[in-house]
Amino acid sequence: MTISIREAIALDAESVIGVWSECDLTRPWNDPAADFHRALENPASTIFLADDGDGMMGTVMTGFDGHRGWIYYLGILPDKRQQGIARLLLECAELWLAKRGCPKVELMVRGGNPAADFYKRIGWEKQDVEVYARWLDKKEK
Repeated sequence: MTISIREAIALDAESVIGVWSECDLTRPWNDPAADFHRALENPASTIFLADDGDGMMGTVMTGFDGHRGWIYYLGILPDKRQQGIARLLLECAELWLAKRGCPKVELMVRGGNPAADFYKRIGWEKQDVEVYARWLDKKEK
């Protein structure tokens, strides 16, 4: 199987959001369409797609805030997992970040997500931090 990786374009929105939904990456308080479009409209972020010629298999969103790189929405369709696609997407995101001078990349994993084992297995280190959040749009979430 040949896997191609490319950056998303606006026309990919529906397919990308479909992958995110199927991989259980979306949450009611986040609008995935808005997340997709913000990532593509901002030069400090992008979304990579993995495709095997028959369709999209997985995605990863990455961005650089000038201090750290971040990974979001890494998802591989359930029937396409265990084929190295997540590693390929992460490598593309890391290369994209490195080309921009990013010294370190981080990601957040929700409690109970079995993906934490994957990240440990491929050399990511758990960080001793607490994450706090505040909504800026003043709507109750």
